[in-house]
Amino acid sequence: MSSMELQNTVKEALNALYHHPDDSVRMQADRWLQDFQRTIDAWQVADNLLHDASSNLETLIFCSQTLRGKVQRDFEELPLEAFRPLRDSLNTLLKKFHKGPPKVRTQISIAVAALAVHVRAEDWGDGGIVNWLRDEMNSHPEFIPSFLELLRVLPEEQCNYKIAARPDRRRQFEKELTSSMEVALSILTACMSVNELQEQVFEAFASWLRLRHGIPASSLASHPLVLAALSSLNSELLSEASVNVVSELIHYTAGGNSGDVSEHVPLIQVVVPHVMNLKAQLRDPSKDEEDVKAIARLFADMGDSYVKLIATGSDESMLMVHALLEVASHPEYDIASMTFNFWHNLQLNLTERETYLSLGNEAAIEAERNRRLQLFRPSYESLVKLVSFRVQYPQDYQDLSKEDLKDFKQTRHAVADVLIDAASVLGGEATLKILYMKLVEAIARCGNEHSEWRPAEAALYCIRAISGYVSVVEAEVLPQIMALLPKLPHHSQLLQTVCLTIGAYSKWLDASPGGLSALPSVLDILMSGMSSTEDSAAAAALALRHICDDCREKLRGSLDGLFLIYHKAVSMEGYYKVSPEDSLHLVEALSMVITELPPDHAKKALEVLCLPVVTALQEVVSQDPMTVQQKVAREFTVHIDRLANIFRYVNHPEAVAGAIQRLWPIFKAIFDLRAWDMRTMESLCRACKYAVRTSRRSMGVTIGAMLEEIQCLYQQHHQPCFLYLASEVIKIFGSDSSCANYLKILIEALFSHTICLLTKIQDFTARPDIADDCFLLASRCIRYCPQLFIPSTVFPSLVDCAMIGITVQHREASNSILTFLTDVFDLVNLSQGEHYLPVRDNVIIPRGATITRILVAALTGALPSSRLETVTYALLALTRAYGIRALQWAKESVSLIPSTAATDFERSRFLQALSDVASGADINSLLVPIEELSDVCRRNRTVQQIVQGALRPLELNMAVVS
Repeated sequence: MSSMELQNTVKEALNALYHHPDDSVRMQADRWLQDFQRTIDAWQVADNLLHDASSNLETLIFCSQTLRGKVQRDFEELPLEAFRPLRDSLNTLLKKFHKGPPKVRTQISIAVAALAVHVRAEDWGDGGIVNWLRDEMNSHPEFIPSFLELLRVLPEEQCNYKIAARPDRRRQFEKELTSSMEVALSILTACMSVNELQEQVFEAFASWLRLRHGIPASSLASHPLVLAALSSLNSELLSEASVNVVSELIHYTAGGNSGDVSEHVPLIQVVVPHVMNLKAQLRDPSKDEEDVKAIARLFADMGDSYVKLIATGSDESMLMVHALLEVASHPEYDIASMTFNFWHNLQLNLTERETYLSLGNEAAIEAERNRRLQLFRPSYESLVKLVSFRVQYPQDYQDLSKEDLKDFKQTRHAVADVLIDAASVLGGEATLKILYMKLVEAIARCGNEHSEWRPAEAALYCIRAISGYVSVVEAEVLPQIMALLPKLPHHSQLLQTVCLTIGAYSKWLDASPGGLSALPSVLDILMSGMSSTEDSAAAAALALRHICDDCREKLRGSLDGLFLIYHKAVSMEGYYKVSPEDSLHLVEALSMVITELPPDHAKKALEVLCLPVVTALQEVVSQDPMTVQQKVAREFTVHIDRLANIFRYVNHPEAVAGAIQRLWPIFKAIFDLRAWDMRTMESLCRACKYAVRTSRRSMGVTIGAMLEEIQCLYQQHHQPCFLYLASEVIKIFGSDSSCANYLKILIEALFSHTICLLTKIQDFTARPDIADDCFLLASRCIRYCPQLFIPSTVFPSLVDCAMIGITVQHREASNSILTFLTDVFDLVNLSQGEHYLPVRDNVIIPRGATITRILVAALTGALPSSRLETVTYALLALTRAYGIRALQWAKESVSLIPSTAATDFERSRFLQALSDVASGADINSLLVPIEELSDVCRRNRTVQQIVQGALRPLELNMAVVS
């Protein structure tokens, strides 16, 4: 197709994409356009259409985005001599669109900046892009707005990893920009004299400040651009761009080249007073909200940047703290919350011991810490009063949209975090007193207007938030709070928070002298909660779980009453509104109390606890097999999940072993009738897992029956949870010689069948859960029964299977496979692991070259970059295990990567890093060369395809030619 035909096709496709009424046609046009952008023809077509005066806005936007993307990702497609014509064309377009659509101009500016990232300054000519830009602006002053936009995006593109530049070139480009800083700032200073350009100048200046390097702090304090930005803060119309500049100046002074704040003092002394002068405007009703937000942001930036200085408590720093309290008091949450990060970081600086280590001795440390905490107490006391009201439900909370309700909950969580920071500084008791006064005021309001429950709920939410910081023997305020709770209005939302607050102070109920006397009344409240709404019932069930966990010894004599609650809740009789999911909290609650009973009593109590669940399950299972098979999974899982929690939390091994033995006929019936149903099997295997974990060696013959069942059913139904249950058994019984025969047969049967299921990469993709659980089981076998697993006939086949599946895209499956291989390579780290090294080496050495090639392929693009750490660790473990031999495998693999993808220098750095690992060097210091080879080989789609085509990770029998 000729260039003109392609141009017409692009226009037609864009017209279809934006204007055709048929969705399928629009999707087809979108796919075609995306494919077109990847072609080499896209360079010329996009360029032609941008120069074509008849192109409409849709075409211009698409083509500018295409050209930008091509320069960023596919610059290597072009021959070397294409650079200058491309630069000149882009320059012409910049000039053409200097008054054109802003979106188009921005895309072209980014394209020029990306081009500069690719091309060295000496090859660019004219001393590099900044000098070239200065000359262009001098020659063509009418196009200065376009050139200023380019000057703005240059520093931004330096760290844009969409640009397919090599790491060395990216570092070099940063140095080129740094060395051009003076020229860039002189250009901006010259443009400041034109009022219409000031906004653009400030935007560009802020962008260059982010480089942080190359600007001497001493010269910035008196620099005309700095002074202009600061003076514009006082103008009637606050400039967003000038605020950005001042914000960057603040960050610059906090994170300078050397980290020494003293060198920035002249600039700090210029910036801070200008910002502090804006404090009055925070309360100015005539100020636009966006202006107030911008001013608040500057105060928040100062707080975040100078927090270490502020923490010293000097007079100047306290002025800044008062200003930040002013911001925190603003009625708009979006403005007030800008300070939250500061209060957290200040709290860390005040409370953490590391802050004071330079003082030397303990006495000096403690004295300075106490001085600072006392100094900042009033600020944090004010903060508690300022933020606590923000958690109050709005009047129209029932009409809030899902999104607004989500935002409100996030606000409550954020305020809770601030209250925790305050409690860390003030102490839990002091914070509790402030919040208690809020509660008292709120309850007084409830008395006047019974329906006004919201202030009381807000106060209790805050009291609950700091529960972890209040002493468990607090005797002044908490008894009064507990006494007030029964008197609160019965509003469902308030009742929910009351229940959660009770649960949050369960440790106090156990430890405090006043806790025992408060227990009956709080339990009555929880009963009310269970019978109010589903939400309050959920909160009450959770609270009861916490109370039974922490007060289990006190509640041993109250089991009959607890059983009554439990029976009503799980049988869905009476007025309780506890959902099946929340009833699990009640199961856990009683299980924890039963754990405190003597063995004989525990056994009887366990039978009572299981009875309603077993009865319900027996009713379902006893129906004819066809009916049982047709039932929905939930009819089984509701009951099985309760049993799972019983087995998990009743810590009486013999009692649980007896229970599972009595239950086994029911479990076996479910296994046999529902083995095809994944949800039921997962629930049942979870119950068996907890039974095994709690009972351990008390399981007796039941464990044999269980293993026989899953071994047989796995071959028919391939449920991944059978493998997971087996791995739990291995963890507990792997070292038990009396179980060796059982376990050897089990793992060989499970692995042999799994290997038959996973013979090609497509099988791993289709069955990732099986792959995941299979190799989790294999890793467990290495750790807990290497004597059974490594000498077995399935071990070599499983390594082969792992090699096939390394590059599966499913994250968990891939990680399990890589972890298994790492465990194999790190076998020497096991106790007595050296006994198995000859067997391992006989398996790994013949496959070593192929494993290395697949791992290198995974590093360089066969797996997503998010998997890099796991792949790297596997490769480094292989290198540690096999030393010079592994280095030779790596050399052979890396030599397959074409020089167009990775240079000799990049490959040699990678191999040197591996060599250093083999010599025992610290792994963390060697990650950069490995990560950089990965980046280089992934820098664009074409390079990645070339590399993968050379390494061919899916070919296990590829001959390596060195």
